[in-house]
Amino acid sequence: QMQLVESGGGLVQPGGSLRLSCVVSGSINSINAMGWHRRPPGKQRELVAVITSGGSTNYANSVKGRFTISRDNAKNTMYLQMNSLQFEDTAVYYCSAVKDSVEYWGQGTQVTVSS
Repeated sequence: QMQLVESGGGLVQPGGSLRLSCVVSGSINSINAMGWHRRPPGKQRELVAVITSGGSTNYANSVKGRFTISRDNAKNTMYLQMNSLQFEDTAVYYCSAVKDSVEYWGQGTQVTVSS
């Protein structure tokens, strides 16, 4: 059973930055794809960004140019660098990983953008 633990959330002003981390128990080398998702208040969960085992990335239109997803296989960690944060980025952020056709999820970390 693989476990994912997010960290790095918090309160930030508009225009600020945060970096989220997702630590995976075990090696991430065998993981097919990893991603970040978010659930804004009162809304459904949405995909933010994904990264494949080959390093290809894809982003939601709302975060393109502001967010960067990356992974460090040596540290079994995935990151989400979030710049130019906006009120609309307020949400609980979750990381996910797909391995052997099974999807695993973290518990989430709260990001609040407020002045």
